[in-house]
Amino acid sequence: MGPSSAPRRLSGMQKQVLSLYRGFLRAARTKSAEDRQRIESIVSIEFRRNAKEVDRKNFLYIEYLLRRGKKQLDQLRSPDIVGLSATNVSFSQTKAPTH
Repeated sequence: MGPSSAPRRLSGMQKQVLSLYRGFLRAARTKSAEDRQRIESIVSIEFRRNAKEVDRKNFLYIEYLLRRGKKQLDQLRSPDIVGLSATNVSFSQTKAPTH
């Protein structure tokens, strides 16, 4: 077994992102079957889009997305909330600036 076969250790921020993702999936389980499917779809699309479009070194923007996601998750956990909507937040630069 070479060094490439060992699993990579996740950074603290990566662990936070995965925890947030799992939190959304857990919260979706508390909703109706139709809402659950819609929530899981939106969450999956949003996380995949951000994984592709956001530079991994743009820590400020990632931290912003984590804070925004935690607020959305708190709202979703409320029994009064039945769904989730996708919102596009665009900044002039989601990629890290090149010098």
